[in-house]
Amino acid sequence: MILKVLRVACMGVWLAGATIASAQEAVPTPADVYGELFKDVQLAAVFPDSKSFTDALPNRPPEQILSEYRQLKGQPDFDLKKFVAERFSPPPNVASDFRTVAGQDVRRHIDELWKVLERKPEDQRPYSSRIALPFRYIVPGGRFNEIYYWDSYFTMLGLEESGRHDLTMDMIANFGWLIDRFGHIPNGNRSYFLSRSQPPFFAAMIELAADKEGESVHKKYLPQLVREYQFWMDGAEALKPGTAHRRVVKLADGTVMNRYYDDRNVPRDEAYKEDVATAKLAGSGSPEIYRNLRAAAESGWDFSSRWFAGQELSTIHTTDLIPPDLNSLLYQLERTIAKGCEATADAACAKEMKGKAEARKAAITKYLWNAKAGAFTDYDWRAKRLSSQVTAATVYPLYFHAASKEQAKAVATTVRSTLLKPHGVTTTVVASGEQWDEPNGWAPLQWLAIQGLKNYGEDQLAATIAQRWVGKNLQVFKATGKLVEKYDVVSDKAGGGGEYPLQDGFGWTNGVLRKLLVMYPKLAE
Repeated sequence: MILKVLRVACMGVWLAGATIASAQEAVPTPADVYGELFKDVQLAAVFPDSKSFTDALPNRPPEQILSEYRQLKGQPDFDLKKFVAERFSPPPNVASDFRTVAGQDVRRHIDELWKVLERKPEDQRPYSSRIALPFRYIVPGGRFNEIYYWDSYFTMLGLEESGRHDLTMDMIANFGWLIDRFGHIPNGNRSYFLSRSQPPFFAAMIELAADKEGESVHKKYLPQLVREYQFWMDGAEALKPGTAHRRVVKLADGTVMNRYYDDRNVPRDEAYKEDVATAKLAGSGSPEIYRNLRAAAESGWDFSSRWFAGQELSTIHTTDLIPPDLNSLLYQLERTIAKGCEATADAACAKEMKGKAEARKAAITKYLWNAKAGAFTDYDWRAKRLSSQVTAATVYPLYFHAASKEQAKAVATTVRSTLLKPHGVTTTVVASGEQWDEPNGWAPLQWLAIQGLKNYGEDQLAATIAQRWVGKNLQVFKATGKLVEKYDVVSDKAGGGGEYPLQDGFGWTNGVLRKLLVMYPKLAE
């Protein structure tokens, strides 16, 4: 019933049932374009960062470069690094040289930094992996010179406080355009990101905009909200109990929930060498290792012990897990579509979507509430058991009002005793060396924890997290003149771990800090 209703709602905006496959065919990735040259460059680590080659711009047509490579690579004196350097321009490192004025207030610093991170509309550059967008947007900074889906919500929090609502609306318009063109919001506006999305914060962006725009924004973006929902729910109607398709899983009792996924099962373009190495360690020979790596990238938590079946990245099994963060976001999406249906006087659609939201809320409690841990944890749908690992994902149901008062009180106790550290909330309590594990803390998770706890009256704990996190941000800012991607919340060290060095910029750190300094102005003193 619901998908039929939704198809009617978005008729004329997007062809019902369209999938990401057509988008992949229309926009080949660098690996598709450069073939064996791409593979050889990445495996030889011509660039220290695998993302550099995916974002590099060629100075001649790719087919010419590939032809030259095939002709020259067999020569005794062939130098692959020189060959690439003569034919490609590496991407910039965004905001790496931006420094604050001595003694400048951090809020002024952030307001000025938006100008450095802002990108204007542009025509599609020939042979670029970056997909040109029709409106202005903010990039995170460092190696990240494109829009990112879930990053942008937290960036918008700061833009609103910086008086840049116009830029918030432009970014929302870009996401609507991406949905119209590709049927979903990709991880980012790069060809190699089109096979996956990221945590679906589009509905939360609409709600943020509605604070100033009113219900008109629900009405305007209802077709895109609907299409976003269709993407995440694709295949749900035909599923049999105990099976999964793309991003949906139907459990034994008929309950439908969501998981992270990716429509490709090959090494990621932007981490080709790293993924090949992980697959070799896994030793199974199955291409599903690549899908699980990519699915973790869709989650935004790339990478975390949360996704491991064992102790190492090579045991990753993301697609086996039903996560509380994703299902809380889809609960919010269902509720926001219902608001859009109400704004367009479609009572049947509104009723249907409210019912879907209530069913998901009940499923979150039934399958993802871990009473023993006092937290919402991932559910392994194949093994039919809850994970015992407590992570910061437990705060999502609080942020989106999907938790009961009793659950929220238990989560607060668990956060206080388990995740709260000297400088904020840690992502997990496992020190694996991966960047989405202890000791790292990340701006989006601090914000979700702070506001989620406030939603249920846990104001003191929320203020404690804010005080500790802001203190760490300001400590690093005063010492370096920079705001960075992530922070070590356990010690005084910088954040680290993962596939690449600590990045400057940084979009979501700026956004959350700017918001928190309005909520807690004394922390700036």
